[in-house]
Amino acid sequence: MSETPDSPPLASAPLHDVAIIGAGPAGLSAAIWLGRYLHSVALIDSGDPRNWDTRGVNGFLGQPSVRPAELRGIGRDECRKYDVRLLDGCVDNATRHTDDLFELRMNDGRTVRARRLLLAFGIRDVWPEIPGLERIFGDRAHVCPDCDGYETRGRKTVVIGTGRGAVGMALDLTTWTGDITICTNGQAPGFDPEHDAKIAALGIETVTEPIERINFREGDLRSLEFAGRAAIGCEKIFFKIAQYPSDDVGVQLGCDRDDEERVVIDEVGHTSVRNVWAAGDLTPGPQLAISAAAQGAVAALAIHKSLVPDERKL
Repeated sequence: MSETPDSPPLASAPLHDVAIIGAGPAGLSAAIWLGRYLHSVALIDSGDPRNWDTRGVNGFLGQPSVRPAELRGIGRDECRKYDVRLLDGCVDNATRHTDDLFELRMNDGRTVRARRLLLAFGIRDVWPEIPGLERIFGDRAHVCPDCDGYETRGRKTVVIGTGRGAVGMALDLTTWTGDITICTNGQAPGFDPEHDAKIAALGIETVTEPIERINFREGDLRSLEFAGRAAIGCEKIFFKIAQYPSDDVGVQLGCDRDDEERVVIDEVGHTSVRNVWAAGDLTPGPQLAISAAAQGAVAALAIHKSLVPDERKL
């Protein structure tokens, strides 16, 4: 069982070896590895993952078509085998008292203390307000061609977005389909001459009118309707949208970030703040569940080594 906000607050919060914020593939993987190293671990999760509605976590080795909730359930069960302390809730405040003491204040008043900290709370997507979108998110509407491009094979596919990002996504999708349209949904395309030349050579049309609604027939995505022009056929949609970190704990701790607000890490996941690591979509790089899990494992190994006393090291 995980601890919920109904649990009584601890009279004196124990000092864990490691606290992990976020129980997606990165956080769960790290917790399992650290538990196997016999460390005391607190794993905190809000229960509101970014990909909750996704129909499958594609490309996750040994788990074809597994759903996010199923993958998380498997991971949490494995964490319990290693006595990982599962806490349901959000972290409101993070304080670094010393290099070896971090204090996390949760939204229900509980306090978690730890010697090391791993940030694995991921990012959020900013979805546009288009009538009908809520019916297809995670099924026929996606944000990652690497994850879901295979399912577009030979299908009428629309990329919604502007600028270099939309063009890059459309070009990526040509691996699977030649029937691609870019829709800017009433915004200026923001393409430079190179963009225009590349999409023109591949027969990719650009539609700039605002999208009025997503149309269905017999339960299937069929077309997009616009203000001021005829509808276009559509079977798959990909969005190039804004993203932001799911939590501001990295900001509170002073972790360096890049131009896209991702937390900057080294080759083992260590941030610019001593004894704070980060893993998963919160960091730069591909947003893949399997790479997030690998990052969590690599960070866990580094965290373990940092906790081994000098007398047990060469």
